[in-house]
Amino acid sequence: MSESSVSPLKDRRAWLLAGAGALLGLGGCGAFQNTQRAEPYANQEWLQSSANRIANLSLRDNLESIRRVQTTLYRRNPREWRKSGASMDAASQRAWAAVTQGPDLPELHGATGIEAIRLAFDTGPQGYQGDRVAALVVGWASMLKQANGDTWEQSMIDGINAENSYRAARNFEISLWLIASKTGPDGQPLLLATEISERGRNLVADRELSKVVARLDLLAAQADEKYRRAALDFGQNWVMGVVMPFFTLVPR
Repeated sequence: MSESSVSPLKDRRAWLLAGAGALLGLGGCGAFQNTQRAEPYANQEWLQSSANRIANLSLRDNLESIRRVQTTLYRRNPREWRKSGASMDAASQRAWAAVTQGPDLPELHGATGIEAIRLAFDTGPQGYQGDRVAALVVGWASMLKQANGDTWEQSMIDGINAENSYRAARNFEISLWLIASKTGPDGQPLLLATEISERGRNLVADRELSKVVARLDLLAAQADEKYRRAALDFGQNWVMGVVMPFFTLVPR
Protein backbone atom coordinates (compact mmCIF):
# COMPACT_ATOMS: atom_id res chain seq x y z
CA MET A 1 0.00 0.00 0.00
CA SER A 2 1.40 3.38 -0.90
CA GLU A 3 2.26 6.01 1.68
CA SER A 4 -0.23 8.43 0.14
CA SER A 5 -3.14 6.04 0.75
CA VAL A 6 -2.17 5.45 4.40
CA SER A 7 -1.56 9.04 5.47
CA PRO A 8 -5.16 10.28 5.09
CA LEU A 9 -6.39 7.33 7.19
CA LYS A 10 -3.79 8.03 9.90
CA ASP A 11 -4.65 11.72 9.85
CA ARG A 12 -8.37 10.96 10.22
CA ARG A 13 -7.75 8.63 13.17
CA ALA A 14 -5.50 11.19 14.85
CA TRP A 15 -8.10 13.89 14.32
CA LEU A 16 -10.86 11.70 15.81
CA LEU A 17 -8.75 10.82 18.86
CA ALA A 18 -7.86 14.45 19.40
CA GLY A 19 -11.51 15.47 19.11
CA ALA A 20 -12.58 12.77 21.56
CA GLY A 21 -9.90 13.87 24.01
CA ALA A 22 -11.04 17.47 23.76
CA LEU A 23 -14.66 16.48 24.40
CA LEU A 24 -13.69 14.39 27.40
CA GLY A 25 -11.62 17.25 28.72
CA LEU A 26 -14.48 19.69 28.34
CA GLY A 27 -16.89 17.22 29.91
CA GLY A 28 -14.54 16.71 32.84
CA CYS A 29 -14.24 20.44 33.46
CA GLY A 30 -18.00 20.90 33.18
CA ALA A 31 -18.67 18.02 35.57
CA PHE A 32 -16.87 19.85 38.38
CA GLN A 33 -18.14 23.33 37.61
CA ASN A 34 -19.97 24.85 40.56
CA THR A 35 -23.54 25.77 39.54
CA GLN A 36 -24.57 26.78 43.07
CA ARG A 37 -27.37 24.18 42.83
CA ALA A 38 -25.41 20.96 42.56
CA GLU A 39 -25.56 18.57 45.50
CA PRO A 40 -22.79 16.24 46.68
CA TYR A 41 -23.11 12.64 45.59
CA ALA A 42 -25.04 10.39 47.96
CA ASN A 43 -24.72 6.63 48.21
CA GLN A 44 -28.32 6.02 47.15
CA GLU A 45 -27.73 7.79 43.82
CA TRP A 46 -26.10 4.60 42.50
CA LEU A 47 -29.58 3.08 42.67
CA GLN A 48 -31.16 5.88 40.63
CA SER A 49 -31.48 6.26 36.89
CA SER A 50 -31.30 9.65 35.18
CA ALA A 51 -35.11 9.73 35.07
CA ASN A 52 -35.26 8.96 38.80
CA ARG A 53 -32.83 11.77 39.53
CA ILE A 54 -34.83 14.29 37.48
CA ALA A 55 -38.03 13.23 39.26
CA ASN A 56 -36.39 13.60 42.68
CA LEU A 57 -35.03 17.04 41.81
CA SER A 58 -38.45 18.09 40.56
CA LEU A 59 -40.04 16.89 43.80
CA ARG A 60 -37.44 18.81 45.81
CA ASP A 61 -38.20 22.03 43.93
CA ASN A 62 -41.96 21.49 44.12
CA LEU A 63 -41.82 21.05 47.90
CA GLU A 64 -39.74 24.21 48.16
CA SER A 65 -42.38 26.07 46.12
CA ILE A 66 -45.06 24.86 48.54
CA ARG A 67 -43.01 26.16 51.48
CA ARG A 68 -42.83 29.60 49.85
CA VAL A 69 -46.58 29.65 49.26
CA GLN A 70 -47.20 28.51 52.84
CA THR A 71 -45.07 31.37 54.19
CA THR A 72 -46.93 33.90 52.04
CA LEU A 73 -50.35 32.60 53.09
CA TYR A 74 -49.41 32.59 56.77
CA ARG A 75 -48.08 36.13 56.60
CA ARG A 76 -51.23 37.42 54.93
CA ASN A 77 -53.58 35.26 57.01
CA PRO A 78 -52.11 35.16 60.53
CA ARG A 79 -55.35 33.82 61.97
CA GLU A 80 -54.54 30.48 60.31
CA TRP A 81 -51.15 29.84 61.88
CA ARG A 82 -52.55 30.87 65.27
CA LYS A 83 -54.79 27.81 65.06
CA SER A 84 -51.73 25.54 64.84
CA GLY A 85 -48.96 26.99 66.98
CA ALA A 86 -47.55 29.77 69.08
CA SER A 87 -45.71 31.22 66.09
CA MET A 88 -45.69 31.02 62.32
CA ASP A 89 -42.54 28.89 62.40
CA ALA A 90 -44.08 26.49 64.90
CA ALA A 91 -47.19 26.13 62.74
CA SER A 92 -45.05 25.47 59.66
CA GLN A 93 -42.99 22.84 61.44
CA ARG A 94 -46.13 21.13 62.71
CA ALA A 95 -47.56 20.84 59.19
CA TRP A 96 -44.35 19.47 57.68
CA ALA A 97 -43.80 17.05 60.54
CA ALA A 98 -47.23 15.62 59.78
CA VAL A 99 -46.29 15.32 56.11
CA THR A 100 -42.88 13.68 56.49
CA GLN A 101 -42.95 11.91 59.86
CA GLY A 102 -46.44 11.66 61.27
CA PRO A 103 -48.70 11.46 63.04
CA ASP A 104 -51.36 13.05 60.85
CA LEU A 105 -52.95 16.33 61.87
CA PRO A 106 -55.91 15.27 64.04
CA GLU A 107 -58.20 17.98 62.64
CA LEU A 108 -57.89 16.44 59.15
CA HIS A 109 -59.19 13.06 60.33
CA GLY A 110 -56.83 11.21 58.02
CA ALA A 111 -57.63 13.27 54.91
CA THR A 112 -54.80 13.69 52.40
CA GLY A 113 -54.48 14.76 48.77
CA ILE A 114 -57.53 16.32 47.21
CA GLU A 115 -59.65 15.51 50.28
CA ALA A 116 -57.42 17.67 52.48
CA ILE A 117 -57.64 20.48 49.89
CA ARG A 118 -61.43 20.24 49.91
CA LEU A 119 -61.41 20.56 53.69
CA ALA A 120 -59.21 23.66 53.46
CA PHE A 121 -61.92 25.43 51.44
CA ASP A 122 -64.95 24.03 53.30
CA THR A 123 -67.10 26.96 54.50
CA GLY A 124 -70.37 25.14 55.15
CA PRO A 125 -72.40 25.39 58.36
CA GLN A 126 -70.18 22.70 59.87
CA GLY A 127 -67.18 23.84 57.87
CA TYR A 128 -63.54 23.24 58.58
CA GLN A 129 -62.35 25.08 61.67
CA GLY A 130 -58.68 24.08 61.60
CA ASP A 131 -55.63 25.67 59.99
CA ARG A 132 -56.60 25.96 56.34
CA VAL A 133 -53.03 26.62 55.18
CA ALA A 134 -51.77 23.50 56.95
CA ALA A 135 -54.53 21.48 55.28
CA LEU A 136 -53.37 22.78 51.89
CA VAL A 137 -49.75 21.87 52.65
CA VAL A 138 -50.72 18.33 53.65
CA GLY A 139 -52.92 17.94 50.56
CA TRP A 140 -50.33 19.31 48.14
CA ALA A 141 -47.38 17.40 49.58
CA SER A 142 -49.22 14.08 49.64
CA MET A 143 -50.27 14.57 46.00
CA LEU A 144 -46.66 15.21 45.03
CA LYS A 145 -45.51 12.09 46.84
CA GLN A 146 -48.14 9.98 45.07
CA ALA A 147 -47.14 11.44 41.70
CA ASN A 148 -43.51 10.57 42.52
CA GLY A 149 -44.32 6.87 42.71
CA ASP A 150 -45.60 7.15 46.31
CA THR A 151 -42.07 7.76 47.60
CA TRP A 152 -40.05 10.79 48.68
CA GLU A 153 -37.00 9.52 46.79
CA GLN A 154 -37.19 7.36 43.69
CA SER A 155 -34.83 4.52 42.85
CA MET A 156 -34.68 2.28 39.78
CA ILE A 157 -37.62 0.20 41.02
CA ASP A 158 -39.82 3.32 41.11
CA GLY A 159 -41.14 5.63 38.44
CA ILE A 160 -43.48 8.48 37.63
CA ASN A 161 -47.11 7.57 37.06
CA ALA A 162 -48.17 9.77 34.14
CA GLU A 163 -51.84 9.79 35.14
CA ASN A 164 -51.12 10.67 38.78
CA SER A 165 -48.73 13.44 37.76
CA TYR A 166 -51.21 14.90 35.26
CA ARG A 167 -54.05 14.73 37.80
CA ALA A 168 -51.90 16.40 40.45
CA ALA A 169 -51.11 19.26 38.05
CA ARG A 170 -54.80 19.87 37.47
CA ASN A 171 -55.50 19.81 41.21
CA PHE A 172 -52.83 22.45 41.75
CA GLU A 173 -54.48 24.60 39.08
CA ILE A 174 -57.82 24.19 40.87
CA SER A 175 -56.16 25.09 44.18
CA LEU A 176 -54.80 28.30 42.70
CA TRP A 177 -58.23 29.19 41.34
CA LEU A 178 -59.87 28.49 44.72
CA ILE A 179 -57.34 30.63 46.58
CA ALA A 180 -58.11 33.51 44.22
CA SER A 181 -61.91 33.15 44.22
CA LYS A 182 -63.20 31.36 47.34
CA THR A 183 -64.92 33.61 49.87
CA GLY A 184 -66.11 33.03 53.41
CA PRO A 185 -69.64 33.49 54.83
CA ASP A 186 -68.88 37.21 55.27
CA GLY A 187 -68.13 37.59 51.57
CA GLN A 188 -64.45 38.26 52.18
CA PRO A 189 -61.67 36.19 50.56
CA LEU A 190 -61.15 32.98 52.49
CA LEU A 191 -57.36 33.21 52.06
CA LEU A 192 -55.51 36.35 51.03
CA ALA A 193 -52.67 35.58 48.63
CA THR A 194 -52.20 37.63 45.47
CA GLU A 195 -51.98 41.38 45.93
CA ILE A 196 -51.57 44.15 43.36
CA SER A 197 -52.00 47.52 45.03
CA GLU A 198 -50.28 50.78 45.82
CA ARG A 199 -48.32 48.94 48.51
CA GLY A 200 -46.76 46.65 45.92
CA ARG A 201 -47.22 43.34 44.16
CA ASN A 202 -47.37 39.96 45.87
CA LEU A 203 -47.60 37.19 43.27
CA VAL A 204 -45.72 34.45 45.12
CA ALA A 205 -48.65 32.01 45.22
CA ASP A 206 -49.41 32.44 41.51
CA ARG A 207 -45.77 32.13 40.48
CA GLU A 208 -44.81 29.18 42.66
CA LEU A 209 -47.93 27.10 42.10
CA SER A 210 -47.63 27.71 38.35
CA LYS A 211 -44.07 26.35 38.54
CA VAL A 212 -45.37 23.23 40.26
CA VAL A 213 -47.97 22.73 37.52
CA ALA A 214 -45.33 23.10 34.79
CA ARG A 215 -42.97 20.59 36.44
CA LEU A 216 -45.73 18.03 36.95
CA ASP A 217 -46.91 18.36 33.35
CA LEU A 218 -43.35 17.86 32.08
CA LEU A 219 -42.93 14.74 34.24
CA ALA A 220 -46.25 13.39 32.97
CA ALA A 221 -45.13 13.92 29.38
CA GLN A 222 -41.78 12.28 30.11
CA ALA A 223 -43.52 9.25 31.65
CA ASP A 224 -45.81 8.94 28.63
CA GLU A 225 -42.77 9.00 26.32
CA LYS A 226 -40.76 6.48 28.34
CA TYR A 227 -41.93 3.27 26.69
CA ARG A 228 -42.51 4.79 23.26
CA ARG A 229 -38.92 6.00 23.19
CA ALA A 230 -37.38 2.79 24.58
CA ALA A 231 -37.08 1.04 21.22
CA LEU A 232 -35.84 4.19 19.48
CA ASP A 233 -33.22 4.84 22.16
CA PHE A 234 -31.99 1.26 21.91
CA GLY A 235 -31.70 1.52 18.13
CA GLN A 236 -29.91 4.87 18.29
CA ASN A 237 -27.44 3.64 20.91
CA TRP A 238 -26.72 0.51 18.86
CA VAL A 239 -26.12 2.50 15.70
CA MET A 240 -23.88 5.05 17.42
CA GLY A 241 -21.95 2.42 19.35
CA VAL A 242 -21.57 -0.32 16.73
CA VAL A 243 -22.04 1.06 13.23
CA MET A 244 -20.65 4.58 13.44
CA PRO A 245 -17.05 3.55 14.28
CA PHE A 246 -16.87 1.67 10.97
CA PHE A 247 -17.91 4.75 9.02
CA THR A 248 -15.05 6.72 10.58
CA LEU A 249 -12.61 4.23 9.09
CA VAL A 250 -13.85 4.69 5.53
CA PRO A 251 -11.57 7.05 3.57
CA ARG A 252 -13.32 9.98 1.95
